[in-house]
Amino acid sequence: MNELIEMTGLTKAYDTRSIAVNNISLTLPRGKIIGLLGPNGSGKTTLIKMLNGLLTPTRGTIRINGQFVGVETKSRVAYLPDRTYLTGNKRVNEILDYFCDFYADFSRERALGMLRSLDVDPSRKMKTLSKGTKEKVQLILVMSRQADLYLLDEPIAGVDPAARDYILRTILNNYNPGASMLISTHLIGDIEQVLDEVIFMRYGHLVLYTSVNNIREQHGKSVDAYFREVFAC
Repeated sequence: MNELIEMTGLTKAYDTRSIAVNNISLTLPRGKIIGLLGPNGSGKTTLIKMLNGLLTPTRGTIRINGQFVGVETKSRVAYLPDRTYLTGNKRVNEILDYFCDFYADFSRERALGMLRSLDVDPSRKMKTLSKGTKEKVQLILVMSRQADLYLLDEPIAGVDPAARDYILRTILNNYNPGASMLISTHLIGDIEQVLDEVIFMRYGHLVLYTSVNNIREQHGKSVDAYFREVFAC
């Protein structure tokens, strides 16, 4: 079965006036890096949190690997939130210990290799690291898992161009080709080089789901330029 995610009539309403995700039905395959794109307030983070089981849909269903979102799917999903969640007083190696205990698919060896490439001493406390290095450490933790689905919410926001390059290299070099990755970002031009497919959302609705190649071939534009045209940015 090539399908990894199946969403049917997926809706999340916080009240009658605030519908963050509105009746989305979509099937996503394995082995793809997919950009989740849309203006602020389009429902991207809400969708990611439902896929991760942090939010419960108001209506509709999500299946990952044929299973409804729950304990089994959470063990196969690696999630990078848009805000830091690591305690500043914790040392990096203590966080690695925690991930080893909590996730059966976590590779300490892979994490240490990526930390060495960054020249980060695992004995350092998180609070002593720069903002960009903290972002990289969080990404390393996610990419050191052998998950079926990687959910990255704004992984390159707030970091300098050099840090963005490192993050993109880390994604490409450690990406499991049998898995899929969903990346939410506003910085489309910086990340479209790694994308296979894109999802456009607006006001909680699905606007477009297509391949990057289709956009380039049919419209003769980059994903960034076509996004600006569709949303008149």
